[in-house]
Amino acid sequence: MKKEKIIFWTATGIFSLSMLLSAYMYLTAAEIKEGFINHLGIPDYLRIELAVAKFLGACTLLLPFIPKALKYFAYAGFTINLVSATVAHISVGDPAAEAIKPVIFLALLAVSFMYYRKTQKGLYPAAY
Repeated sequence: MKKEKIIFWTATGIFSLSMLLSAYMYLTAAEIKEGFINHLGIPDYLRIELAVAKFLGACTLLLPFIPKALKYFAYAGFTINLVSATVAHISVGDPAAEAIKPVIFLALLAVSFMYYRKTQKGLYPAAY
């Protein structure tokens, strides 16, 4: 069980810190704002919404007292976000190196989710 917890907290910590940094950059970096609007063609208000969602999602994954159901929503939201980011980069013709970054974070999120489930085994009904 100790190994599972170490893997879970390592994957979750790296993923959550990267999402917190991403949220911060969405709100402060002019080049990110320009990239959303001009390069990807995404409205500016969505950049703000994504920053808030990433901040709340990362906090949800990191805080142990958050209910399991909310954690599942955070995992689902991050999955949708990362798949959408991959599709957006591919659709504007970005190089493969740009399109693969969200896939790498998606893999890290998957590790976090799998080990979250392993650390919670027996505490909740199998339906979750």
